[in-house]
Amino acid sequence: MLYSRTGQYPRGQQILYAESFSPNTPEGACPRCYGIGRVFNVTEKLLVPDDTKTIRDRAIAAWPPAWQGQNLRDILVSLGHDIDKPWKNLPQKTRDWILFTDETPIVPVYAGFSPDETRVAKEHNLAPSYMGTFTSAQRYVLHSFATTQSHRTKKRVSQFMEISECPVCNGKKLKRESLSVKFTGLDIGELSRLTLSELAKRLRDTANAKPVASDLNPEKVIVAQRITGDILARVEALTKLGLGYLSLERSTPTLSPGELQRLRLATQIRSQLFGVVYVLDEPSAGLHPSDTLALLGALDELKRAGNSLFVVEHDDSVIRHADWIVDIGPDAGQQGGEVVYNGPIDGLREVKKSHTRQYLFSPESVVNRTPRQPTGWLRLEGIERNNLKGLDIELPIGVLTTVTGVSGSGKSSLVSQALVELVGESLGQKKTIESPDSETDLLERELETFTAGRIVDGMEHVRRLVTVDQKAIGRTPRSNLATYTGLFDHVRKLFASTPKAKARRYDAGRFSFNVAKGRCPKCEGAGFVSVELLFLPSVYTPCPACQGQRYNAKTLEITYRDKNIAEVLDLTVESAHAFFVDETPILRALEALLQVGLGYLRLGQPATELSGGEAQRIKLATELQRAQRSDTLYVLDEPTTGLHPADVTMLMAQLSGLVDAGNTVIMVAHNMLVARSSDWIIDIGPGAGDEGGLIVAQGPPASVARSKTSLTAPFLFP
Repeated sequence: MLYSRTGQYPRGQQILYAESFSPNTPEGACPRCYGIGRVFNVTEKLLVPDDTKTIRDRAIAAWPPAWQGQNLRDILVSLGHDIDKPWKNLPQKTRDWILFTDETPIVPVYAGFSPDETRVAKEHNLAPSYMGTFTSAQRYVLHSFATTQSHRTKKRVSQFMEISECPVCNGKKLKRESLSVKFTGLDIGELSRLTLSELAKRLRDTANAKPVASDLNPEKVIVAQRITGDILARVEALTKLGLGYLSLERSTPTLSPGELQRLRLATQIRSQLFGVVYVLDEPSAGLHPSDTLALLGALDELKRAGNSLFVVEHDDSVIRHADWIVDIGPDAGQQGGEVVYNGPIDGLREVKKSHTRQYLFSPESVVNRTPRQPTGWLRLEGIERNNLKGLDIELPIGVLTTVTGVSGSGKSSLVSQALVELVGESLGQKKTIESPDSETDLLERELETFTAGRIVDGMEHVRRLVTVDQKAIGRTPRSNLATYTGLFDHVRKLFASTPKAKARRYDAGRFSFNVAKGRCPKCEGAGFVSVELLFLPSVYTPCPACQGQRYNAKTLEITYRDKNIAEVLDLTVESAHAFFVDETPILRALEALLQVGLGYLRLGQPATELSGGEAQRIKLATELQRAQRSDTLYVLDEPTTGLHPADVTMLMAQLSGLVDAGNTVIMVAHNMLVARSSDWIIDIGPGAGDEGGLIVAQGPPASVARSKTSLTAPFLFP
C-alpha cells in the first residue's frame, strides 16, 4: 500500500495497485521465478561429474539408471552421436544439445546393435526394435523432480540440481515495473531485506512528517504518514519481543519455534482482545535473558487487557514472574504425573520433593566450583560469516566454554558454522549436505553462505570434531532411540540366545524389524502404514495386522524374562534400566540416556516423534557411551532447550566429564545456569544483526559478570 500510494514512480509509468507489490499475486510475481526469488538450475558439471568417461560408460550421471538410461544412449546412437568418445572430447555444441535441448526427437532404436550396425540398419530401413523419444539430461532432471511420486527418484535427481538467485529480479521476487518504484530511495525488494529495527529507523521521519505549504502533493504526505505510523506500531510489537534482528523477507520455515511463537504473540497483543485464555509452551526457548524481560512485558500486557495466561516453562525468571505455580512431578516418566504443588510461588519454598524449589530459592547453592584453566588456545583470524566481519578470536582448549549473547548477535554464525567448517576442513572432513526430498526442501535450503577466515594456531590440540546438533536422528518411524544408540543390537542378541530361539534356530537378525523373516509382512516392520493424501503430506497410522508391534506372530512368541521383543521396545529408558539390570553393554547405553534427562522416552519411540532437543541429547548420549578419547572438540548449539534446571545440572555434569577426559566443549547457550557453570564465557554482541558480531567480554564467569558493556553480565549471578 505504501509503495502503491506514495512511492516515487519513474516518469510516465502508470500507477500500480498494492497487489503489484506482492510476490504472491500474478500482478506482482516475477515471470521468471514466479515470485520465489530463486530458480532451479542444472549445469554441465553437475550432470557430468567425470568428463573423462564416455556416454556409454554413463558420463551423464544424471540420466536414469537401468533400462531407461540405456534407452537414451541407444537413441543417441540412432541420432548419429559418438557415445564411445570421452565426453570432454565431444564438440561443445554437441554436449550442450545432449544436456540442455528442449527438442524431443522420436527415432528408430535398434536394441543391442553397435553404432555401425545401427547406421546400416537405418540406411536399409530395417524394422526397429521400437521408436524411442529423446529427452535431454536437464529436461529429465527438472521434469522428474517436479512430477515423480517416488521419494527415491526425487532424492536422486535433486543432487544434480542447484538453486540460485533469479537473474531477472535478482532475488527480489517481483516484476521489473514494481521494482522501478522507490520509497526513501529503496525499491520494495531492498526494503524487504532490512531488519525490523532498520526499517523502523528508516520510516520514523515519514511517520512524524507534517504537510507543509510548499508540498506539491500534501495528500501524499498524509497518506504516507498514516501508513508508516501503522507499520511502525506493528514493528514495535515485534521488536519489543526481541525480534528486531529479523528481516522482513525472512521465510517462516527458517524461523525457530520460539521466533514463530513470539510472532504470533505480537499479533495477539495488536488484536486487543480480552477474555481470552492463552496457552504458551516454552515461550522463552532460545531467548537471551534480556529478551525474556521483553517477553514478560508482553505477557503482562495481555494479562492487563483482561486475559488469562497458562505457560509451560523451565526458565526460572519466567517462573518467578508468575502469579500462580503448578509444579508437576516429582520426576519424569512413570515417576511423574502428580501435582506436586498448586498455589502462589512462596508456598513452593516448603515443598521438599519439588525439584523446581531449589533452583528458585537457592540458586547460588547449585554452582559452587572453581573454573578450570585452559590448556591451550585455538586461534581464528578474519572470520566473516553473516554479521561477523573480520573477527579474530582465541578459543580456550581443555575447558567448557559457553558462547552467550542476544538472539541474532552472531553466536551460531561463529560456533556452529564458521568454527565447525574451519576445524572440519583442517581435519579433512567433508561437509555433508543432505539431499532435499521436495521442492519445499530445496527452496528452504539456504543459498551457500560464504565463510572467510582461517585457523592460525592450536589445531595440534584437536584430533577429532563432534558436532551435536538438533537435526532429526531419522525421518521415518523406522529410526528410533534403540537403533540409533546401538543398544538394540545387544537386545537382539539376548533374544537370539534364549533356549526357545536356539531351538527354532532364530538368529539376532530375526529380531530386527528391518529383516523380512521376523517382521510383520503387512507394514514390513515399520509398525505403521503410510497413507498417501492428495495435496497433503503422507500420514502414518498403526499397522492393522500387527497393531503397531512391527513383528510377525512367530517372532513375538520368543520372550526374554517374560517380555517379547515388541514389549521391550515399549519400555521407557527408566523401566529398561531396571529390566536389563545384569546386562552391562545395554546398561551403559541406558545410563548415558538417563544422564541427559531422557529416562521418559520409550526405546522404540520413532524418530518422527522426537523434538530437536531430544534428538540432540540422544546424539550426546550415544557419544557419552563410547570409549572416551581425548583431544576431541565437541560443539553444541542450545543443548538445554526444553530442559528443567535439574536436567540442565545433570547434562552439565556429563559435559564436564568429557572435559575431565581431556576434551574441549564449546557451546552456544542462553541459559544462565549453563553459563555460570562453565569455565569460560565468550559474550558476542552487543546487540543483534548489524549491531552484533563483536566480542563484548570473555573470561571466567565471575570476570564476565563485571563487564559494563555486556547485556549478559547482569543476569549471570542474579
